[in-house]
Amino acid sequence: MGSSEERVVAVIMVGGPTKGTRFRPLSLDIPKPLFPLAGQPMVHHPISACKKIPNLTQIYLVGFYEEREFALYVSSISNELKVSVRYLREDKPHGSAGGLFNFRDLIMEDKPSHIFLLNCDVCCSFPLPEMLEAHRAYGGMGTILVIKVSAESASQFGELVADPDTNELLHYTEKPETFVSDRINCGVYVFTPEIFTAIQGVSSQRKDRANLRRVSSFEALQFSTRSLPTDYVRLDQDILSPLAGKKQLYTYETMDFWEQIKTPGMSLKCSGLYLAQFQFTSPHLLAGGGGSKSATIEGDVYIHPSAKVHPTAKIGPNVSISANARIGPGARLIRCIILDNVEVMENAVVIYSIVGWNSSIGRWSRVQASCLSCEGVTVEDEVVVINSIVLPYKTLDVSVQDEIIL
Repeated sequence: MGSSEERVVAVIMVGGPTKGTRFRPLSLDIPKPLFPLAGQPMVHHPISACKKIPNLTQIYLVGFYEEREFALYVSSISNELKVSVRYLREDKPHGSAGGLFNFRDLIMEDKPSHIFLLNCDVCCSFPLPEMLEAHRAYGGMGTILVIKVSAESASQFGELVADPDTNELLHYTEKPETFVSDRINCGVYVFTPEIFTAIQGVSSQRKDRANLRRVSSFEALQFSTRSLPTDYVRLDQDILSPLAGKKQLYTYETMDFWEQIKTPGMSLKCSGLYLAQFQFTSPHLLAGGGGSKSATIEGDVYIHPSAKVHPTAKIGPNVSISANARIGPGARLIRCIILDNVEVMENAVVIYSIVGWNSSIGRWSRVQASCLSCEGVTVEDEVVVINSIVLPYKTLDVSVQDEIIL
């Protein structure tokens, strides 16, 4: 265990409106990190995990959304968890390592001994205290959370090779064209402050190369289109790959769940994973069921206290119901996300779907494998919607399948 004099800070990269486009249309009206999974904003889950790190003093959210979009949430979560959370807005994208370096003075204000770096769109159990303990034992500059995946899916991520005895990172390559390893980078790290020296080294090398190229106008023309800005530093290609095999980076393997939250479909899966985790971390957030005065609950279900669910409704498994939603008599909800102010009327069925804010599902209607995104979608009575995406303020009075309703 670390000494009481040690201080730890955490940095969560939240991206910006030009990132996460595959998550649209869910991110059209709300920043992707604030989209609710298992009844909590996406970024809430890594923040809650950071709260468990010993000697944590500060959590920073770094991105290039407007500050006003995070102001209310940052204030609320700081009060709720009794930990200082601050949003730092980048003036422009600096890369995953460059964004960290850009705010180095603030991050180092409390003279932390360790710095956690997490990506917001990662869904996992976040074994951060265990990572920190392993990192101290390794004695390196950084430790990467890794997981074993199928050989077929590994090439979609950063693949790595580690020493089976010491866990030292020996080789790292980002999304290789040929198979390298079934161990991948989970996008969760812990570093010592020496990481800033490494990032500074990359920037300095880029500046030196840029100065050399100015000597030759031909070389300047040749390289200008493919040279990165000197302050744009990628953690994977610019830091992890060059430092692999130099006894500076190590790995910590998780045997638990891990997913990336890139698409609306993945948000459904990850909401279910977090609901299952609540059994161990936050059982008070899961709804009970049974009896004459409450709905029938199957499996893991979150129901916001302000939501109204009729006693004859049947909910679950893997269902999240947000604030002020109204679930009518005989309604059946399975593996879905119901957002704020949604009304699901009598005997309606929602399966494997996301129902957006202020939407309405009519009596005896069925919504399956669909995304009624954004706000104000109305599905009339006895209408069936299957495998479709519906954009805001649309009214469906006929059944649709495999459609995108613009």
